[in-house]
Amino acid sequence: MTEQLKVETRTTTGKRHAKRQRAEGRVPAVLYGHGQEVVGLSVEASALGAAIRHGARLVELSGALTESALVRAVQWDTFGTEVLHVDFTRVSADERIEVTISVDLNGTAPGIKQGGVVQHLVHEVEIECPAGAIPEKLLLSVNHLELGQSILASAIELPAGAKLISAEDAVVVQCELPQEEDEQDAGAAGAAEPELIGRKAEDGEEEKEE
Repeated sequence: MTEQLKVETRTTTGKRHAKRQRAEGRVPAVLYGHGQEVVGLSVEASALGAAIRHGARLVELSGALTESALVRAVQWDTFGTEVLHVDFTRVSADERIEVTISVDLNGTAPGIKQGGVVQHLVHEVEIECPAGAIPEKLLLSVNHLELGQSILASAIELPAGAKLISAEDAVVVQCELPQEEDEQDAGAAGAAEPELIGRKAEDGEEEKEE
């Protein structure tokens, strides 16, 4: 479901005005793309935050203007809790675009029963798909992942009409034995005599500190 966001035009710029808008519960934004002019906007912070939490990429802007737009970039505060600014880019629902989508693992790897550990190496991939069909996330099944095996990006299940842009041979997940410390090396390190400042030399004379 496409999120609806009501926007207002914004003619003022600068940090002071942006801070004032955020204090009023609104987030500064810009809309650009399709060779048209860049428009300064503001959007209600709570509505924008809800859309972002829901994983919305395509939104319908209303109010000061009516546009379908893609949430292209979000600027967060230092703590990652408050949205400071958002970039929208004009787009139509059937327009094909390139987006970065998170990859979640699904299922249980048989290799775990053999003492293996599942290592999730690639958490995001880039795909091309219609703007109106952007998935919230992609799923990769590990139900057949045995010990010593790996799964490539080409195995990720894509929605209809989507195309993988990232390298197909990228290793997304693997199942390996946990790395153990070399006991022999650890023992040798523990048995080594600690260096003492000012210890006596073999001839009985005390070494001097540098």
